[in-house]
Amino acid sequence: MSPPQPPSRRFSIVEFIGELLLTAGALLLLFAFYESYWTNIEASREQERVASNLEQRWAGPQEDAGEGQRENPRVRRELALGEAFARMYIPSFGPDFHFAIVEGTEDADLLAGPGRYTDTQMPGQPGNFAVAGHRVGKGAPFNDLGNLRTCDPVVVETRDSWDIYRVLPVDATTGEQRRAAAAECLTPEQVERVAVGDYAGVDGRLITVPGDVSVIDPVPGLPGVVADPHLEGLMTMTTCHPRFSNAQRMIVHAMLVRTDTKRDGFRPAELEEN
Repeated sequence: MSPPQPPSRRFSIVEFIGELLLTAGALLLLFAFYESYWTNIEASREQERVASNLEQRWAGPQEDAGEGQRENPRVRRELALGEAFARMYIPSFGPDFHFAIVEGTEDADLLAGPGRYTDTQMPGQPGNFAVAGHRVGKGAPFNDLGNLRTCDPVVVETRDSWDIYRVLPVDATTGEQRRAAAAECLTPEQVERVAVGDYAGVDGRLITVPGDVSVIDPVPGLPGVVADPHLEGLMTMTTCHPRFSNAQRMIVHAMLVRTDTKRDGFRPAELEEN
């Protein structure tokens, strides 16, 4: 007589769901590893490549602007997508924070570093020089963008100049609050324009929706304004918000306060701020 067999075990729906959740969790962990680690390695290689190309161009002779004239660094030349043309520093993020800025905001461009919105101004020009960057993975140049405070410096180095921007008032809602905050780092004329003038609606930091293209207009929030010499020079930095999501955008606006001509041995004092 054969021994009794144990009753067959049925695979319950609860166990099925549990296995499914475990599998999904493992896939999410793998994706998080890829996004936060592997893409950083790939982005670091790309950043090194474009930064090296930038240094080589800066070390070589200036390109002919036509008719034997010296190239004007404030006149936009045709840039290839993904080509580096400037370098940015944010001293409050530490002395090691510097990234070559590339042309374009497509995925391939942003893998190499922060990228300029192609329809915006160049560094140091009147109007809005706008740059996008990743917040998680792919080098994450703007990981700490939300930590910037009023008057923190952002320094942009071009072949011939240092352009110094200061973050506009953050969390200052009234004209008097904005005036007091702006007075810490802007010129008297800029203070009035920021407090009650045409830049009164331009906050140092805001959260908005991905489709809000007004933040990169020559004067953010004032549609139809065309870049011309009477405008202030702005730098706008955009990144995803919150971390690990692209549901919203974090925007930081800074205003140009000074441009220094590059010369041997000179570095702006703002690079030592932290």
